[in-house]
Amino acid sequence: MSTAVMPARIAEGSPRVKAKISGVVYFLVFVTGVFGFSVGGRYVVSNDATATAANILAHESLFRLGLASSLIATALYIAVTALFYDLFKPANRSVSLLAAFFSLVGCATGGVSFLLLLAPLVLLKGAQYLSVFNVEQLQALALACLKLAGEANNIGLVFFGVYCLLIGYLIFKSNFLPRILGAAMTFAGLGWLTGSFASFLSPPLIKVLFPYIMWPGMLGEASLTVWLLVKGVNVQRWKEQVSAARESFT
Repeated sequence: MSTAVMPARIAEGSPRVKAKISGVVYFLVFVTGVFGFSVGGRYVVSNDATATAANILAHESLFRLGLASSLIATALYIAVTALFYDLFKPANRSVSLLAAFFSLVGCATGGVSFLLLLAPLVLLKGAQYLSVFNVEQLQALALACLKLAGEANNIGLVFFGVYCLLIGYLIFKSNFLPRILGAAMTFAGLGWLTGSFASFLSPPLIKVLFPYIMWPGMLGEASLTVWLLVKGVNVQRWKEQVSAARESFT
């Protein structure tokens, strides 16, 4: 194969490679995020600080493993954000940048949530400087931190919901991915936004609706992940949109 042909082949495959990498990283976000949520959340007993504290101390290693998995999921989502910005900027650079901003703010909110999830381990480990508090007070503070972490997650879902809506718009705007995926991501964004605002307005209601609210978001993002893994993008149309975007700046 000649040296002139090689760069052309690499350039042609680049969008598809970007899409495949995005799909792989997105899939890892699902794996680590679901594991972190299932492991970390299983030890919290609602409105029972004593039982929650006992669970965490009895399973400290698994609790820490869940936190580490959630932190990895957040780092991977930042990588997905960067990959998606590069993948979708031919459709609309400004909207792609705005979407990245909302995603990064959501990830930063997740970082705050992670700190709050670490707080119970500090409070319950019996450090000398905490001796001014009795055991019941420390347990109550630990449960309060866990509940605040949940509220921080709900705030983060607002930004992730907007992010999914913007990605859905970019898919509609582009012609290198099926528009049904744009509908799925729009559906996902509406699901996350509904869940977050429902938790603010009616906490008792969210306990009933939570599974139904979670599924649209999970299915919408999962459908895009699977498509990127299996199909990628239409390279020719992606390159055409890149050319059209360059011409609009000249």
